[in-house]
Amino acid sequence: MAPPAARAKGRCRGPARPATMTAHPPSAAPASPAPAGWHFALAWALPLAAAAAAWVSGWAAWAMLLAWQLALAALERLPVLQQSPPARPQTAWHRFCLRAHVPLQAALLAWALWLLMSRGMGWGETLALAIAVGGVTGSQGITFAHELGHSRSRADRAAGWLLMASVLYVHFMVEHYRGHHPRAATDEDPASARRGESLWRFLPRTLAGGWASAWRLEAARLRQLRRGWHRSPLAAAVAAQVLGMAALAAWGGASALLFWLAQAAYAVLLLETVNYIEHYGLRRRTVAGRREPFAVHHAWNADAALTNAVIANLQRHSDHHLHAWKPYPELQPLPGPQLPTGYAGCLFLAWWPPAWFALMEPRLQALDARMAAAPQPAS
Repeated sequence: MAPPAARAKGRCRGPARPATMTAHPPSAAPASPAPAGWHFALAWALPLAAAAAAWVSGWAAWAMLLAWQLALAALERLPVLQQSPPARPQTAWHRFCLRAHVPLQAALLAWALWLLMSRGMGWGETLALAIAVGGVTGSQGITFAHELGHSRSRADRAAGWLLMASVLYVHFMVEHYRGHHPRAATDEDPASARRGESLWRFLPRTLAGGWASAWRLEAARLRQLRRGWHRSPLAAAVAAQVLGMAALAAWGGASALLFWLAQAAYAVLLLETVNYIEHYGLRRRTVAGRREPFAVHHAWNADAALTNAVIANLQRHSDHHLHAWKPYPELQPLPGPQLPTGYAGCLFLAWWPPAWFALMEPRLQALDARMAAAPQPAS
């Protein structure tokens, strides 16, 4: 897949940044390469813990995942853990932390299937195991696939496709880079939640809209290149997903198929919940018929240290959209709008709309007031 067109070479310009939106001052990257951040190895704790708990039972794996999510959400509230280490130049260690997840996740899926088939789990325990594994493939597998897809390495992008295929969501590899990045924080983007829209209303719209948009974008690319659908990586990957599910059902029967579909469904729920959180209620203005460039205030940010360690600094989201080509260890905690807590806690808030609206509406109103008072760029 060609590098995403959305990778701008410089910072987009937008309205002046209100200083009151700053949670942490931007941390400058050191002038000389610094030792690689050991904390990103914490990401391996979740798949290893899931594999160990699954050995006990599917229910133990589910309980471990729930405990992990609750603990991470609670730890995000500790002041000492609310600021991640400063940005550093990417090293081979950082790349290894991403790439190592590919065989680790493959091993976890194979391990779970072996346990499922060898122990003859019931439907309830099968679903419990699937949710536990989906917590890994969704929170980390999709996050790392996203980061690998932004790489300039063809091998990394191929690994991203493989990770997304494991959750039956390969169209993300088209829609995210060619659709979401150019259109983020607009009504044209199905992955940008609207103000006052609950997660449960957002989900059908983003699921259907993302799928349809990916095929439209791929059709436009093929027309431009004068190629047929037999040359489409998206069509080939979707066909491979279907054949893979048929082969899995033939080998392991209904229980194996249920496990895979359920882990994929939970993984996609986590992905789309994070999409909902990242741009909720934020919109780029249209000036003289053209949308304004993406700016720091068009994404919600957080800097919870443990969460950033296990999901590759994804919470530094404004900088990611301003510099989509920038490797994850180099992302800065820019002074954009701040979430009430990190992504782990916001998952639970988004799943309960009254709590989400109660916390987010005052933040949106304050942001509206600050932006109205800020100097506006010339049209």
